[in-house]
Order: sequence, then C-alpha cells, then structure tokens
Amino acid sequence: MAEFIDQLAGHAFQSGAIDLFLAEDQIPRMRVDGDIQIIGETPLEFETISTFWKRCGADPDTECERDLSYQIPGGQRLRVNLYHTLGNLAAVLRPIEDIVPSFDELGIPGDILSPWLQRRSGLILVTGPTGSGKSTTLAACLQWINQHHRRHIITIEDPVEYLFRNELSFFSQREIRSDTENFANALRASLRQSPDVILLGEIRDEESALIALQAAETGHLVLATLHCSGVNDTIERLVHLFHTSHRESALSLLSMHLVGVLSQQLLPRKAGGLFVALEHLFNEGATRKWIREQNYGELGDHLNRGDSPQNCSFLRYLVAATEQDIVDKAVARSAAPNPQDFDRAVRGIS
Repeated sequence: MAEFIDQLAGHAFQSGAIDLFLAEDQIPRMRVDGDIQIIGETPLEFETISTFWKRCGADPDTECERDLSYQIPGGQRLRVNLYHTLGNLAAVLRPIEDIVPSFDELGIPGDILSPWLQRRSGLILVTGPTGSGKSTTLAACLQWINQHHRRHIITIEDPVEYLFRNELSFFSQREIRSDTENFANALRASLRQSPDVILLGEIRDEESALIALQAAETGHLVLATLHCSGVNDTIERLVHLFHTSHRESALSLLSMHLVGVLSQQLLPRKAGGLFVALEHLFNEGATRKWIREQNYGELGDHLNRGDSPQNCSFLRYLVAATEQDIVDKAVARSAAPNPQDFDRAVRGIS
C-alpha cells in the first residue's frame, strides 16, 4: 500500500513537481510552477495513507501532525509534513535536494549577497511567505561559502531540506528531533561546536532570536529565516518577538549586527516558470540609527530612492520586471505592497 505513495512521489518529482499533496479519500495533487495539478483519477484510501504514516514512524491514532524526513527507494530523501484535515489523514511531501542551485540559476543577484557572505560575523535574514523559496536561497548562500571559503558551517533545520557535500567548507547538518531536541537547544549548543557560520532554519521565538543575535555579536555569521513580507516587516517582526522590557537591548544588538535583509516572493513569468521578486537592505551608516529608533518611514524611503544597488524596494523591483516584460503588469501590481504606488511608479510619478 505505502509502496504506491513511494512510486507516486518518485513520478511526481521526476516530472518537476516541488510538492506532492496527499489526503485520505482525495485524488493526489502536485505543485508544478506554482500551480496545483491533479494526478490520476483514484482517491487515496485510508489504509494506504495510514500505512505511510506508520512507515514514517508516526501514529495516526495519537499524533496530530509531525515534520520529518523520509527516504523512498532509489535514495531520494523527502521532507514530509503529516497532519489531519477534518479528521482525515493527510501529508505534504517535498524533495530534499543534493544539487544546490547557484545564484544565477535562481535569478538572485550574487553581487549583492556575496559581500554579505564574506563577513566573519553578523546576522543575515532571508524572509518571505511560505513557499517563496527562502530555503533554496539560503542553500545557495551556503554553497557559495562552501565553494569560496574554508568555514565550519552548522545548519539547524526542521527538517533538512538540502544535503551539502563538503568542498572548501565542512558541514555539520542537524535535524530537529533526530539530531537535537529543538532550535534553541541546538543553537545554544552550536556555540560550543567551533562554528564559523550558523544556519538557523527559522527564528521562532524570543529565545532563538536572542541567541542568534548574541552569536552574531560574538563573532559568528548567522543566517536565518522569518515569515515576513518585506524589510520593514522583517525588522518589526523580529523586534516584537522580544518582551517589551527586552526590546531596547534587542534593537541595539540588531542595529549593530544585522548585515542585511533579503525578502522575496515568487511570481509567474510571462514566458513560463517562476520569477523571484526581491526587496533587500544592506545595513550600514544611517540605517543603523533608523533600525534602533524603529524609524520605518526613513527605511522605506531609503529602499525606494535607488541611489545604491545594495538597497531596493519591492516596488522598484516589480516596476523593473514589468518594464523588462518579465512579469505581467497585473501580476506585478497584485504583488506590490501598495497597488496605487505601483500605478504611479509605472507612469513615472515618484
């Protein structure tokens, strides 16, 4: 029974799917180029998906959800999320890749990121909504370091999404539950493992945020993600993880040790496939003061001015993608933080 799911997953991911959706009494579906497509005509039976849960090491009668990694015949490793929906068993499967794409392949400006990644210490945040490619961008960042610098890189993930081969750098990849109890414990322990670079899959709470900032302060380069929709939203979200009594000190640490923020979203290209729309901030000079003062208006104006290639707003990026005929105007407008500002910018009104 569960062998059917193994075969289905192998077929889906060979066909270019990035996600496989399974649910009891539902026809399987897969995501290709951002769209959901039906696979076949037969709904999954309870026995099939229940057996799959058990092969993953989960009890469908007592567990509501679980994140884990799973290997299908042939060696392909998958990231699996098991959950219940309206009382029925369900799962989402995603391949764990061992071929890491380059910045050029992703359409991400390496000339912006590579100076950040050469830093010996500091905090780099890659943010965006779920499914916006944050993990892939971070993997490309770590692979760039792997190919250019001799570093000890510790990754803390839930679960591991890319498998790295040691080149110039040495990797210690740690997965929540199988290698460590939780993010905070793993992050705290990593400081005793002689790291140069620490990847934190996600900053989820005050404790992990504080340890990440302290690690950046004490001479480590920390890369992490947050579920946020832009640079200002990222800074505000991180600060609000802290209790009000701790925010002033957190803001001071963040303003001094933040290297940069890269926020992204995926949009359909006119020619097919996906386009990565970006907003990015390099933290230096006046921006440190604005972050410390939570002056988001000045930060927003700074991103929109266009006087430095290190800084760019979503608005400017989307307008450029429209003018270069990469993204449909209506798609770009819908992705803009303020559609009216997009309309004015397209007409050349600042």
